[in-house]
Amino acid sequence: MEITIIAGARPNFMKIAPIIDVIKIRKEQGVEVDYRLIHTGQHYDKKMSGDFFEQLGIPEPHANLEAGGGSQAEQTAAIMVRFEKELMENPTDLVLVVGDVTSTMACAIVAQKLRTRVAHVEAGIRSGDWTMPEEINRLVTDSITNYFFTTSEIANRNLKTSGVEEERIFFVGNTMIDTLLKQMPRFRQPDVWNTLGLRVKEYIVMTLHRPANVDQEDSLNNLINTIVESSNGMPLVFPVHPRTAKMLENAGIKAPNLHLIDPLGYLEFNYLVQHAKAVVTDSGGITEETTVMGIPCMTLRDNTERPETCNIGTNELLGTNPAAIPPAFEKLLEGNWKKGSIPELWDGKTAERIIDAILKL
Repeated sequence: MEITIIAGARPNFMKIAPIIDVIKIRKEQGVEVDYRLIHTGQHYDKKMSGDFFEQLGIPEPHANLEAGGGSQAEQTAAIMVRFEKELMENPTDLVLVVGDVTSTMACAIVAQKLRTRVAHVEAGIRSGDWTMPEEINRLVTDSITNYFFTTSEIANRNLKTSGVEEERIFFVGNTMIDTLLKQMPRFRQPDVWNTLGLRVKEYIVMTLHRPANVDQEDSLNNLINTIVESSNGMPLVFPVHPRTAKMLENAGIKAPNLHLIDPLGYLEFNYLVQHAKAVVTDSGGITEETTVMGIPCMTLRDNTERPETCNIGTNELLGTNPAAIPPAFEKLLEGNWKKGSIPELWDGKTAERIIDAILKL
C-alpha cells in the first residue's frame, strides 16, 4: 500500500512525524506499505518549517509544492493546482491529511476529484465558529473524507451527528501527543532562558495569533495591558508570530516584564511550556500539550474545538473580553488552578493505531 501524506503548516509537522515513524517500522517488519511525503509549502520560513522537520526527525519531503503566501483563495488555488499535478504523476492508494489548515482541505478536494481515497487525522473536531478559516477547512474536509481518525469521543459524536457511518470512524487518540511524549526527554533550554534570567514556575508563556485578538490595535493593546497588569510582575515570555510582531510594534506596546522573542523551534518552545507557571494562548494545539504536561492554560477565545482540554485537562476558556483575565490570574497565583487529567488514548500510541487500521482497510 502506498500512502501520500500531506504536510503544509507548523501544526501538521507534529502530527505526521509519528505516522511516518510507524510506516517505516511496519515496512522493516515486512509489511507492504510505503509513503510519499508532500510539503505544500504553506508555511515556508525557517522557524515554521525547516527547524521542525530537523528537530522531529521528519525526512526531506518527496516534493515541496512551494505554495506559500497570498490570500486564502490564492493559497488554496495554488495548492490544488500543484497537488493535482503531483498526484497525477504519482498515483497513490490513499491521501492522508491531518489537522485543519488550508492544505488539509485543498489536498482532500484534489484527491477525491482524482478518485483517490482520503483519510483525515484529527477528524470531527468543531468550534462551531464559521468566522474561523480552520472551521471551514474542517467542515469541507470531513464532508469528503472516506476514513476518519479521531482524538476524542466528542469528535466521534460530531461526525455521527453529521451522518458519518460508525464503521468509517476510528477513535485512535492524538498523534500530536505521540510526538510530545517521544520528544519530551529531548526538550532543550532556549538561549532566552539565561538572557531573561528565567526560573522554573516563575514566568508565563504567551502565544497570540488569531485575527480576533491581534488585528485590531485597540483590542490588542487592551488585552496585552490587562495581562501585564494581572501578572504581578512575573515575566511574560511571548514568542511572536511575524504578523503579530508588526501589530505590537504599530501599537507601541511595551512593559518591563513583557519579553517579545523570536519564534522558537519545537524542542525549545516546549521546554519553556514545560517549566512555565502557566500559558496564555489562543492556539488550539497548545491547549492539548499543556493538558498532557499538567500546565495551567488560559485560552483567549470565545470557543474551542478541543473541549476535552477544558472538561478533562488544565485549560480554561476565558473568552476575548479582557475582564476575564484578572480573576483567572488571581486563581492561578493563589494556587487554586485545577489539576486536570489526560484524555483517553492520549498515550503515545496513536500513530500505531492509525496505520494498523489503514492496513486492515
